[in-house]
Amino acid sequence: MARKDFHHPFQPYDIQQQFMEAMYECMEDKKVGTGKSLSLICSSLTWLREHKRKAFDEAVAAIEVDDDEPEWMANAARDARKQEIRQMRNDFEKRLQAVREHEQKIREKAAKNEPLAKRRKVAVDEPEGLLGDDDQFLLDDYDSDEERAKDSKSNVLGYSAETTKLMEQLGMLQKRNNEQVQEETFEELKIFFCSRTHSQLSQFVGELQRVKLPAALPSDTSNPDGPDNAVEHLKQLSLGSRKNLCINPRVSTLNSQTAINERCIELQQGSTPKEQKCPFLPEKEKEDVLIDFRDHALARVRDIEDLANIGSKLGVCPYYASRPAIKPAEMVTLPYPLLLQKTARDALDISVKDQVVIIDEAHNLMDAIESIHSGQISEAQLKLARESLMTYLQKFRNRLKGSNRVYVTQVVRVIDSILSFTSSLSAETSRDGTLGPGQLLSGKGVDQINLAKLVRYISDSKLARKVQGYIASVARDERNTSEKQKAAASTPDVPTLTHVQNFLMTLMNPSKEGRFFWSKEGGTAFIRYMLLDPSEHFREIVEDARAVILAGGTMSPMDDYRKHLFPYLSSVTTVSCGHLIPSRNLLVRAVTADVEGPLEFSYKSRNTTSMERIGKALLALAPHVKGGLVVFFPSYGFLEAVLACWKQHSMIAKLEGIMPVFSDDRGGSADATFKDYSEAATRGKGAILLSVIGGKLSEGINFSDDLGRCVVVVGLPFPNLQTAEWQAKMQYIEEKSTAKGEPKGKASREHAENVCMRSVNQAIGRVIRHQNDWASVVLMDSRYSQPRIRSKLPGWMKDSFPDNSASQVEGVVKDIRSFFYGKR
Repeated sequence: MARKDFHHPFQPYDIQQQFMEAMYECMEDKKVGTGKSLSLICSSLTWLREHKRKAFDEAVAAIEVDDDEPEWMANAARDARKQEIRQMRNDFEKRLQAVREHEQKIREKAAKNEPLAKRRKVAVDEPEGLLGDDDQFLLDDYDSDEERAKDSKSNVLGYSAETTKLMEQLGMLQKRNNEQVQEETFEELKIFFCSRTHSQLSQFVGELQRVKLPAALPSDTSNPDGPDNAVEHLKQLSLGSRKNLCINPRVSTLNSQTAINERCIELQQGSTPKEQKCPFLPEKEKEDVLIDFRDHALARVRDIEDLANIGSKLGVCPYYASRPAIKPAEMVTLPYPLLLQKTARDALDISVKDQVVIIDEAHNLMDAIESIHSGQISEAQLKLARESLMTYLQKFRNRLKGSNRVYVTQVVRVIDSILSFTSSLSAETSRDGTLGPGQLLSGKGVDQINLAKLVRYISDSKLARKVQGYIASVARDERNTSEKQKAAASTPDVPTLTHVQNFLMTLMNPSKEGRFFWSKEGGTAFIRYMLLDPSEHFREIVEDARAVILAGGTMSPMDDYRKHLFPYLSSVTTVSCGHLIPSRNLLVRAVTADVEGPLEFSYKSRNTTSMERIGKALLALAPHVKGGLVVFFPSYGFLEAVLACWKQHSMIAKLEGIMPVFSDDRGGSADATFKDYSEAATRGKGAILLSVIGGKLSEGINFSDDLGRCVVVVGLPFPNLQTAEWQAKMQYIEEKSTAKGEPKGKASREHAENVCMRSVNQAIGRVIRHQNDWASVVLMDSRYSQPRIRSKLPGWMKDSFPDNSASQVEGVVKDIRSFFYGKR
């Protein structure tokens, strides 16, 4: 059978070909699967272009004429429709080609040191007080809930009413009342590619730039002088947050994402003087700049930094100006939060309906969904919020009208109710526990408050920003201010009431989906909400999208995805590929015992003796490793305890006598440590790196070639199952599984093991990065000999990890010595 051409820039390996074929079928059949990188790109984009061509042919063939009309009229109608579609696309492609040619001329001028055209300058005034008196902090009159809901989108999108209206006029939001905005562009079938971090997306975009694809529409054979349709540039768009795209120095230099969002919205308010508004916000009379930005964004495959540079050159905000480019884009790349959070999708006006969604690094997906939809607030924040509100009310109480007075009073009552619970914790002898939302809302009359309306009011009225602004103003103007007000004034970027608002949103979640927890830390109480069921928050994407593809280099064990992310699906298609390397390039062994007996590093078994035994095993192993030796520990706490033990017993000095030793310091610079380790590892003597699974020197770092010739995993990184959070998680899983008739205890044990082994597999997967790479893996714990644990290791490791392989330290060291001798 002929191999399908996926337009891979190189000759694909067999497993890459198999994977691309599986990906293609997944999108065609609307199933859910797994996968990786250039193979993801080539298979998905080949399907996209072929699907568009097929849809074009079907649409043209479906054009009907009256039965009594001759066939030539039907053909003429079809040809006219073909030409109309081609003309629309060709006109757009010409615009993009003009941008590419212009950029090429700029590069040529730069190479010849010729002067370049000056970029457009936009003046940015230094921040000053917005108004001359306290009136700027007075809440605007608040309409009734029904009228407000009709008249404002800001409660959902986070934009001011003025910005929402402006964006609708520019076609950047859907018009209300189903009005349609006429645009010269058309909606493209697209692929949404999502990854965890912007650095991972940057790597993906780099690979994307290497691929050339055939045109979506067939060539116009009737017009030999028309444009060449053999190759069509991919129209790709990188989306990011304000933190990544803001070009206003008054905003972009703030410390946090929340602070940047708050300041951006503040600069759009109607009460903000014109000279203080953001000069980069798109304006109706400058719609041509928006079109220019769209054309520049889509003319080439670009990274998020490229869009920020384009925005700077054109003098327009890339965060808002990227909206019109979403519609004609074929591929949109974006980080996890922008896709997984419904409010973020709404803010970007993104719909995944009938589109393809690819989520890379999907081993993090369930944790990411749970993290995005969880929340926390401290007793100190609640007290500060209440004090700020009371100070605000003391000034403005008599000037607040109707709904404003009612809602502000309700906010105070809700805060008082939560504080009543946190105050009661002083009598608790334990450090943490669980609670129900009713315990937080037990204050007088609080159960009658509509939290949804209250949260919408805090957002719409900008209460948090108004109160914070007034408190900061008071602190500046008065000498006799409380220490808490001084603290509020010194950190005005993130209003304390914003934390209250975010926490109140968690109180509106269905009780079955999550749990509330309390804890006492550092003299203050904390209330946390943890999402336990990620499936419902991901379900809308799954049900709307044409296909959802979860991709990861190492995603096993896969059971959790079926049970906890897609429990409502009858079937999930999975694709698991082997590795590029031959089995002789990988050696895997489990060290289960030494001369003193079995080795186990569970939490209860960690003591000075067991830590010394780890050091002795490494002292036996290290002399035979050429290059980098990376040792992963289950936690920072365990690593710190081991280091203290080794220093006391001179083991660090002995290891350093073999090769330099570097350690992941919880509070140190990971970049500096990795740089020093890399330089030492690639020299003749090699180096040892002591790291933590899931730590700063684990996630996202590739230990290819001499950076990782041997990886040792000490123990199994089980989560702390004694915490209130994990107890609740296990209880929730058990309740769901026993309701289905499963044996008690089986589901929770499986889930804990799966979480643990996914972390182990991710650590192991950091070492083999290309076809000619080679490495050894040592799993140090007797539990790795258990069939249930071994079955959760990646399939590509099994040929290198025979059941009868050596398991004593002495035997494993002998195998390692032979393995490295064969690689000379």
